[in-house]
Amino acid sequence: MTVPTMYDPSLAPAEKHIMGIFLQYAPYTLREGNWDDLRDPFSERVLDLVAEYAPNIRSILIDKQTLTPLDLERRFGLTKGNIFHGEMSLDQMFSMRPAAGWARYRTPVPGLYLCGSGTHPAAA
Repeated sequence: MTVPTMYDPSLAPAEKHIMGIFLQYAPYTLREGNWDDLRDPFSERVLDLVAEYAPNIRSILIDKQTLTPLDLERRFGLTKGNIFHGEMSLDQMFSMRPAAGWARYRTPVPGLYLCGSGTHPAAA
């Protein structure tokens, strides 16, 4: 969770704040149901967990937006909503990121290099 208005109050009206909650491991494929139907119940569950530490969260909340992995794919083109452009698993790390033989950023196209979260060291 972050509250960027603590260091930049110009992001919100006076005496108001913005809070962001980033949950990295929400699955793209659900065991049952779909993200369009379960977005709000998921969001409510997250608020329930926050309320365990900030009991007044619901009474001070004005609005909320929940972006599921499916929303991230739809809105930003992130495959399966993965902000790291690939799983952060051992088979896709270090010299294997983004794939074997491509970890040195250079491509076969002269002057074209890979960069971003899809390359080593990923989200570091």
